[in-house]
Amino acid sequence: MNIAQKVAALVRLGKYLGANGEESGESKADAWELNAWQAAKRKAYNINGWFTEEFIDLSVNNICRYFLQEEALQTWLLMYPQLGSPAVQQTVGIVAAGNIPLVGFHDWMCGFLSGHKVRIKLSSKDETLMRHIIEKIAEWYPEAAELTSIEEILKGCDAYIATGSNNSARYFEYYFSKYPHIIRRNRTSAAILTGEETEEELNFLADDIMIYFGLGCRNVTKVFVPQGYNFEPLLKALGKYSYLADHHKYKNNYDYHLALFLLNHDYYMSNSNILLHEHESLFSPLSVLNYAFYEDAAALTVELQQHPDLQCLVARNVTPFGHAQQPSLTDYADGVDTMHFLQALS
Repeated sequence: MNIAQKVAALVRLGKYLGANGEESGESKADAWELNAWQAAKRKAYNINGWFTEEFIDLSVNNICRYFLQEEALQTWLLMYPQLGSPAVQQTVGIVAAGNIPLVGFHDWMCGFLSGHKVRIKLSSKDETLMRHIIEKIAEWYPEAAELTSIEEILKGCDAYIATGSNNSARYFEYYFSKYPHIIRRNRTSAAILTGEETEEELNFLADDIMIYFGLGCRNVTKVFVPQGYNFEPLLKALGKYSYLADHHKYKNNYDYHLALFLLNHDYYMSNSNILLHEHESLFSPLSVLNYAFYEDAAALTVELQQHPDLQCLVARNVTPFGHAQQPSLTDYADGVDTMHFLQALS
């Protein structure tokens, strides 16, 4: 497949994923395909209770909107004029994460477009959705089956892209150190507030914090606020996700950390679905939002943008409120240009 055929395949995939089965005039074959995709989503939730229908659909819609539009793809690929026809075709091993639905899609798509062969080890937490997509592409385009294979163990690859925790990254460094590689570790996101945010901005920030239960690296897990900040509007905005407290896995985390705060006599604030706690770490436990006070917003912005653990900074004049979970094609994980890495493998 040449690069134009691959772009066409991705655009077709976007239409397939974005369809809801209710369009008038669909054929029986189209309806069957859509039913198969709906069944895959239900199976994904049954395997991983964090993958609710709401958050699967959100991830899919963002992929269709920001990754799988023909114009966006063509513009993106102009940055890599040599991509798709490597002088020497390599085999690239991808170890996919599974913390949020389809989190490994961007890596797979980059490999698919690169012209190299992709061997991908899917996370058990997100095996169903990614497998369905890869197999659907191979069903539509049999020649694509030669480009991607799903593996239980990755051996004999020429290069590796691996995403995991800080602990697993040490193992990746050991096993893959002899090969060209991208190894990703734990990352998270933060927000800087001034106290002048509108109700709409705070509602958008609530999305940045609560979408995917806070499990993604682009989820805001800490907010920085000025001295004397009034937390009530923020707590009110976060209340739009009060229904997440009905999710047993999330509620168990909330109850656990609430009990710890009570036993340790730690000061906290809550609106019944999230706990706000003053803490120095950028990372917060599930159901907890850390906060800290600052004196100089400009200096803090510079400091955070250089922080090795920060994926995304939400603030006015940086990443707008509500956009943390809407990465574009060029918003590479850990800031490492995956396409440039793949293009340079020849």
